[in-house]
Amino acid sequence: MTSWFRRRDHNIFTNATSLLVCGLLAGVVVAAAAFPAAAMTGLAAKAGGKTFANLPSELKEFSSPQITRAYASDGKTQIAVFYDEFRSDVPLKDISPHMQAAILAAEDRKFMEHNGVDLKGVARAFVSNNQGGTQQGASTLTMQYVRMSLAYSATNPQEVIDATEDSPKRKINEMKYALQIEKQLTKEQILERYLNIAPFGNQAYGVFAASQVYFNKKPKDLNAGEAAMLAGMVKAPSSFNPTVPSGLEQITERRNNYIIPAMASMGAITPDEAEKAKKVKIPTKVKQVGRGCAWVAKNHWGFFCDFFTRWWNGQEAFGATTYDRERRLKSGGYRIVTTLDIKGQAGARKQVADRQSDSSPNALLLAGVEPNTGKVRLLATNRKYKLDDSENPKNKMSSDPKKAAKKIRGTHPYTTNPLMTGGGDITGYQAGSVFKIFPIIAALEAGYPLAYPIKAEKQYKSGYIVGPGPATCGGHFYCPKNSGGGGEGLYTMWSAFAKSINTYFIPLQERVGTDKVVAVAKRFGVQFREPNDARMTTKEGGVEQWGAFSLGVTASTPLDMANAYATLAADGKYCVPTPVEQIKTAEGEKIDIGKPHCIQATTKDVARAALDAARCPVGDSAQLGSCNGATAGPTKGIVGHPVFGKSGTTDADKTASLIVGTTKIVVAGYMANPDYPDHKDHMSHPIINPAVQYTVANYMEGKPKVQFKKPGSSKIAYGEQRSIPDVTCDSVSAATNRLEDAGFSVSRGSSIESSCPEGTVAGTNPSGRTVKNGVVVLEISGGKKEDEKPNPNDSSPPRRN
Repeated sequence: MTSWFRRRDHNIFTNATSLLVCGLLAGVVVAAAAFPAAAMTGLAAKAGGKTFANLPSELKEFSSPQITRAYASDGKTQIAVFYDEFRSDVPLKDISPHMQAAILAAEDRKFMEHNGVDLKGVARAFVSNNQGGTQQGASTLTMQYVRMSLAYSATNPQEVIDATEDSPKRKINEMKYALQIEKQLTKEQILERYLNIAPFGNQAYGVFAASQVYFNKKPKDLNAGEAAMLAGMVKAPSSFNPTVPSGLEQITERRNNYIIPAMASMGAITPDEAEKAKKVKIPTKVKQVGRGCAWVAKNHWGFFCDFFTRWWNGQEAFGATTYDRERRLKSGGYRIVTTLDIKGQAGARKQVADRQSDSSPNALLLAGVEPNTGKVRLLATNRKYKLDDSENPKNKMSSDPKKAAKKIRGTHPYTTNPLMTGGGDITGYQAGSVFKIFPIIAALEAGYPLAYPIKAEKQYKSGYIVGPGPATCGGHFYCPKNSGGGGEGLYTMWSAFAKSINTYFIPLQERVGTDKVVAVAKRFGVQFREPNDARMTTKEGGVEQWGAFSLGVTASTPLDMANAYATLAADGKYCVPTPVEQIKTAEGEKIDIGKPHCIQATTKDVARAALDAARCPVGDSAQLGSCNGATAGPTKGIVGHPVFGKSGTTDADKTASLIVGTTKIVVAGYMANPDYPDHKDHMSHPIINPAVQYTVANYMEGKPKVQFKKPGSSKIAYGEQRSIPDVTCDSVSAATNRLEDAGFSVSRGSSIESSCPEGTVAGTNPSGRTVKNGVVVLEISGGKKEDEKPNPNDSSPPRRN
């Protein structure tokens, strides 16, 4: 501590003497100092020694509002700050001695001499105020601290008024509290608290904020001229505001002719240093310290920041109401390490920006989730996180003709809507065939193995009853076709998922039960935000007749589906999506809120088996079965790690999707028009697929290649296997009888070339062995080509194959 800052002698006034003198003065002097006319009223008598002694002297415990800071997962990169008052407490040792001296020079030069109340100052104010001189309040720095403390600890508006109104009663209260505080705290502690609570104008509260706003430096680095300017503002921040001409003139006068000379006379600076301090430039512009998600350091972090704030406002642990929770975020001084992966986020944003303009009505939406934890690692789209300027709008008219007719603008390029995560007006988008994972999981849970065969047709007539439409046949039955119109044949879950065969999955859904499939989707985190979708999930809403559910007709978000697929990579453990790694209070205490909250959504073996099937669509090899195709085949080669996932498209290509996952990250990408689902554009897999694939590849760069685990039992893959009778060259009726007697369902297939007589059975699909009670397709012999017909003189019987 510098020599000018010496501790006062606690024996100058004993506590008893101080109370006695203050009590006597309270009734007359203080009242007169503030309101001279009051000395002539009965107020003086009421506020005498007895009343003074009965006043409270213990301040309520309180914490002044502090800045909350949110960081990326590295714990170093600051994403955003949240505050109502820009303030962050610092210890006295981290505040420049110049600042300490300047505030005393400006507000209380006898701070080191009095015990909280400057009795001589009170008397002086009494004389001056009653003789028509300059009005004086005689408040010490300790009394000012009391005033601000009472305001911050107020629990209702009236307490705020009582703490701040210009009245004799307030002065008396401050005197009593100040005397008590001086007994409890050292001068250094009082000065530290004062500097951290005082207002400095331009949204700066406390010396840390003031140093940042006016000089963009830390409090410990303030020089004498800068400190004197800041100290001069506390008395009247608006009047002494240097950013307006009148304020600049007043603060210059106050600093150079009042505060700096006092600092020199106190011995805090030399005369030469005082002259140099007067020449220090006073800033006429201040640093705008943004707050909230609109002021993130990089704009594309805004959507993650928005997800975080929505998550925070949904946590009951932070308050009973959304208002309470928001206030706590903005005043609690928390240090929050989020789950945002800076490298992964940057890579995702680049992939999106390289493929789709921010001004396009069509949005590329990416969400990345870590399996086993639910930690959200990235959220990226081709939008700027910003509200459009209503006075000078840049957003184009909505692509929805009805909205455009009403002059309603769209959400491109500027929006703050939670496009990837859902909430508010965002209920989601149809995702298409990525939903086919849910009937697979439901079927496995019901005992159907991955090898379960179904003979898929070009068009399947289901038992679901629907209204008139392009997918209706037989009057009122739901009759889906495969994309492109073909796809008939015998499939397992591996091959049907690989080629996305609609006419495999709808009969599978029927056999398992639509309600069971929908229940899986719920367990795996699909939120069903759209009201009609939510109704359809219930028995009353007709869930048993939701025929197209497995084809992805319900609204979902990329975050929903990334997390659903991440549940497979987590051995069936579903974790609620979280944006938080760690939260610390202003005191450095860790709190548990935000830690992964997980449930076992399905068994490990079901998850591992379903994931094995999900390796097929993205060009990886199933460990247990045969894929025989892929809809996003280049994925494995691009990522360079074991992968799983699925692509999807809705009717008329109105949306397109791709999900790609590894053991470390699952990224779901949608391409959709958030403003107008019924648009005429065709969403393109050549755009969405590489955006997802290279985002995953970038995230996995440098990470070890980890193989997925197999189920503990092969039964979930192959079921109970049964031998298929050899019916080669049998008649169709005879072959059918033999196979049905063996417990198989028999279906007649197409004609193939064979050495068997034409019209007989050339073979079966599958052959050898298949699932108990499974489907066996008869392949019918079409005979041999002319040049392959047997010699009529050859009497040997045809060979079975």
